[in-house]
Amino acid sequence: MGDRAWGEPSPASRDRPASRDRPASRDRAGAAGSSSGGIGIMSALGAVEAARGSRGSLFRPLSAEDGEQRPAEIESLCMNCFRNGVTRLLLTRIPFFKEIIVSSFACDSCSWSNTEIQSAGRIQEQGVRYTLAVTSRQDMNREVVKTDCATAQIPELDFEIPAFTQKGVLTTIEGIIDRAVAGLEQDQPVRRATDEEVASKIDEFISKLKQLKEVHSSFTFIIDDPSGNSFVENPHAPQKDDALVVTRYRRTPQQAAMLGLEGEELDEKAADPAEDLRNEVLQFNTNCPECNAPANTNMKLVQIPHFKEVIIMATNCDSCGHRTNEVKSGGAIEPQGTRITLRITDPSDMTRDILKSETCSVEIPELEFELGMGALGGKFTTLEGLLKDIRELVERNPFTLGDSSTPSKTEKLQEFIGKLCEITEGKRKAHFIMDDPAGNSYLQNVYAPEEDPELKVERYERTSEQNEELGLNDMRTEGYESQGAPGR
Repeated sequence: MGDRAWGEPSPASRDRPASRDRPASRDRAGAAGSSSGGIGIMSALGAVEAARGSRGSLFRPLSAEDGEQRPAEIESLCMNCFRNGVTRLLLTRIPFFKEIIVSSFACDSCSWSNTEIQSAGRIQEQGVRYTLAVTSRQDMNREVVKTDCATAQIPELDFEIPAFTQKGVLTTIEGIIDRAVAGLEQDQPVRRATDEEVASKIDEFISKLKQLKEVHSSFTFIIDDPSGNSFVENPHAPQKDDALVVTRYRRTPQQAAMLGLEGEELDEKAADPAEDLRNEVLQFNTNCPECNAPANTNMKLVQIPHFKEVIIMATNCDSCGHRTNEVKSGGAIEPQGTRITLRITDPSDMTRDILKSETCSVEIPELEFELGMGALGGKFTTLEGLLKDIRELVERNPFTLGDSSTPSKTEKLQEFIGKLCEITEGKRKAHFIMDDPAGNSYLQNVYAPEEDPELKVERYERTSEQNEELGLNDMRTEGYESQGAPGR
């Protein structure tokens, strides 16, 4: 299986150790500097945005029919002769790789030129870790998006591809193994001439990697990406994949520093006691998650009747018109998890208010559908709105309904979307289940304060695995004052 890579490293650099000198600062839209002349990406984005004016999205899909999509030309310093040359920048969007910056530099004085592609995708709020149990040859064909800051591991061979040693790549699991084999084989003639013993051990390890592709025995494949932009295909979508475990986590300060993020470790300023947050809408600057143009996000503390306080954040982009909202819990993790089951029997059920936290999973047994924790983020909407978001999530994935999908998979997904629309229109009865280990999700009881005959709310004790995902196993809330710091 050949892999499709953007910015494939040259053979001389594939097994080169990663440089530890990372940029001191990186914006969430991309890296801090560029080798295409002496110009930084932030100043480049400013120049492109100024040239763009108010014509819409900053990152436009690559299209020959788009007459307004032209490279921006910026005078910049040549790093070879230190005279001025010209850098051409094209900001575009590639399906599932999101936004990229294509740059080309040429110097008329010394004829030196350089081209490169840089990621401009937004770094997600959380990191992601995909753990796949590979048990068959079909698993080797799963599509994988691996960013340059992601780590790939095969624990059974004690094998790891460190972060920042390869460019971002769209490939398969077999393609990742092939790249690793090619990188190890390229310098074997030199090793055999200088150190026969080391070359023999590497040959033995290469043989083990090649045997993995035949899947004579199962092994584990792990992608760990602090930026949250990597992906491993679920061929059973929208059903749950029992062989694939997706874990989202909060970045450590070391991982944030590795990505060049600033401000994540700054102490929050104490709020003014006289400030009434419930009656005030706070506003801060962000980037649009759709087109990456500057946008404003509004934030407000809201009391949900018969429930608790939540923080609602809404973003409205003036450039592309994209709107999004997200909900964060305003309280602590509840002592018990919550499982809410609604029997959908009437079209009016679609108007029920719903609060889905980031830790909540959604299940529709009649469709054999399950939406895992972290997907879609926190939502405060109606039941109809959440089902619409689920449908759009399936339709946006190029591996399910896009150019990368197979006809059989497309037919299966279209059938699923049709059944989902029937539920939304009230033509099909179904059960809607929300399972939140943190207990911070809510589904409106339209009979409140009386009992709702179609709504069932259950409280349960969390398992050790659920406590681990919530970060509670290592948390001490009592007796920590008497225990000294570790290592003392």
